[in-house]
Amino acid sequence: MENIRIPIGAWVDVAFDWLKENISWFFDFVTFLFTFLIEGLTEVLVDLHPLVIIILLALIGWILRSWQMALGTLVTLFFIMTMDQWVPAMQTLALIIIAAVIAIIIAIPVGILAARNDTASAFIRPVLDFMQTMPAFVYLIPAVTFFSIGVVPGLVSTVIFALPPGVRFTELGIRGVDSETVEAGQSFGATPGQILRGVQLPLATPTIMAGINQVIMLALAMAVIAGFVGADGLGKNVVEAVATQNLPLGVEAGLGVVIVAVYLDRVTAALGNAKDYPRSLVAAFRKRSAKKKATAAQA
Repeated sequence: MENIRIPIGAWVDVAFDWLKENISWFFDFVTFLFTFLIEGLTEVLVDLHPLVIIILLALIGWILRSWQMALGTLVTLFFIMTMDQWVPAMQTLALIIIAAVIAIIIAIPVGILAARNDTASAFIRPVLDFMQTMPAFVYLIPAVTFFSIGVVPGLVSTVIFALPPGVRFTELGIRGVDSETVEAGQSFGATPGQILRGVQLPLATPTIMAGINQVIMLALAMAVIAGFVGADGLGKNVVEAVATQNLPLGVEAGLGVVIVAVYLDRVTAALGNAKDYPRSLVAAFRKRSAKKKATAAQA
């Protein structure tokens, strides 16, 4: 029994070699596309004056959440700028945005499929379990194997790591829609597509948005780890600080990560539950519109 060994690692290595030899064109295309997206967005964020970005992000916080959020955004982002961590923060933000968008584009359709098909759900759930329990650093190994060192393997591993919550929450939200509401739609002759678009997705939106929030948070966590494979940003500074025992750099980069994480968390949470934030500009606009309608009705 002691001599029995299943060479799983060797088999996987052979499979990876076969993929690299036979579909290298696909990896080249992904490298070109992801490099174009990341470099394009990073260039926009870095080239704009920091104060412009700070004001825009603060305005988004005010629109979606509150003036306190806007004020906090102004102070904390200005703090990042004064620590000379602005460019790495924008590089990290670009990586998170691109990774989250790609993960959401994949996750929502897969979640809808899992919610509407029990067989698909039974297949998808173990895959998601595997993806969520696999240590984050392990994703870097195949990513580097296929895409070499740089921002692309960091982006690919971030997408894979952040994907599962989006699928799970989408399925949970759609399955959680009251069956009587769905049956009412069916009784009026609505097609499955119409029920999905008009009933299930609107009612499941808060749950789906909670999943998107988790996708973004996991993308941020993995974007920091991606610094180990050469992805530019705050994660790379953290890795450099660890390697050189540079405490000041590590503290500054870590604070930058915290600030970006808190901002993204608060904004995405407000997107899913807008009614919970009466001090937002959106809530003020809705109240004003409701008053105008009430006044018009009385007249």
